[in-house]
Amino acid sequence: MGSVGGEAVSLKRSLGLPLTVLYGLGVTIGAGIYVLVGATAARAGFHAPLSFIIAALVMAPSAATFAELASRLPTSAGEAAYVKEGFQSDRLALVVGLMVAAIGIISAAAIARGSAGYIREFLDWPFDLIVLLVILSMGAIAAWGIVESVAFAGVMTLIEVGGLLIIIVLAAVTVPDLGSRLPEAWPGLSNANAWSGVLGASLIAFFAFTGFEGLANIAEEVKSPGWTIPRAILITLVLTTLLYVLVVWVALNVIPHDELGTDGAPLSRVFERLTGTAPFAFSAIAILATVNGVVIYIVMSSRVIYGLASRGLLPRKIAHVSPYTRTPLIATGLVISAVVLLGLAFPIEGLAEMTSRLTLIVFVFVNSALIAIKRRGIPAPANAYVAPNWVPVVGLVTSICLLLSEALS
Repeated sequence: MGSVGGEAVSLKRSLGLPLTVLYGLGVTIGAGIYVLVGATAARAGFHAPLSFIIAALVMAPSAATFAELASRLPTSAGEAAYVKEGFQSDRLALVVGLMVAAIGIISAAAIARGSAGYIREFLDWPFDLIVLLVILSMGAIAAWGIVESVAFAGVMTLIEVGGLLIIIVLAAVTVPDLGSRLPEAWPGLSNANAWSGVLGASLIAFFAFTGFEGLANIAEEVKSPGWTIPRAILITLVLTTLLYVLVVWVALNVIPHDELGTDGAPLSRVFERLTGTAPFAFSAIAILATVNGVVIYIVMSSRVIYGLASRGLLPRKIAHVSPYTRTPLIATGLVISAVVLLGLAFPIEGLAEMTSRLTLIVFVFVNSALIAIKRRGIPAPANAYVAPNWVPVVGLVTSICLLLSEALS
């Protein structure tokens, strides 16, 4: 932490429920549907909506686990704090905290590459140069200040949700058999090949829901976190699931799945087919959606690194908070550097799968930590959200099952 006049400078509690929800929606929607609809469709074909539903069902119990733990321990580097509380191990807490930071860094790199695909609709610049400029410019916004960063993300989130709603409404008006073809999304229980594709695509679709756990990592900057964060997590998960299923179904009815899977700007192409016009306006919306995700993931990862350092699990100098921006500038700089390296080195599908695997491993630890806390009978603070005892058990089992299904597919 920094200091002013000899007094320690800490993070500022300034986010209410609306901005917290917009943060959650921004980090999930920009990362998920704008970037990965093509990759998911390429694996699962016309059954891709099922992949998103399975991913949401895997997420749901873990979301409730995070809601309780965020109520109990509203702090930056939340997952590390939860594991420390559950297992009384600094070393395990550090490992989990670093995995969470890695998730945010890898996610930001993946989304930056997705953003570059849309930006190239306008600029014929080298792909890697666009990726670099996106990361550096969004990193500057992340370093500016938490209210400024989240307010920027909130405006972008409203625009990106508007873009998805435009596609849904256009399809409802112009695609006559959109509803009547819904039974085709179900492959039947005996179609092993189809289910293999659905489950394989679920790991990519799972990436589209990573975001709500990031809400736990801005807890030190949220007003009344025990009340706000559980509600923000629930609202984020419900709204993103509904939007994802509708949009991917529209996309599959407008463009063949094999063509959709090879397009660098898939939703722009959907808009073009629906309207018969050049998709420049929609591509601009997609750019805003994806760069928004980059900002939010940089913010999340930097808060995790800050939280680990402030607890002495990393060098305390990294926890320095600027008295001017009230943000952890050293931690933010480290995160930006790592995002640049990954964003220039790996393809988007590989980054998304890497993120999903790490997230599921973190979920295993976090659900196990809540099971341990509940078994020890540690009381929750007054007015905290408390999940039923079976919730973290189901979260643990579903996370392990998705990991195993991906490994065996």
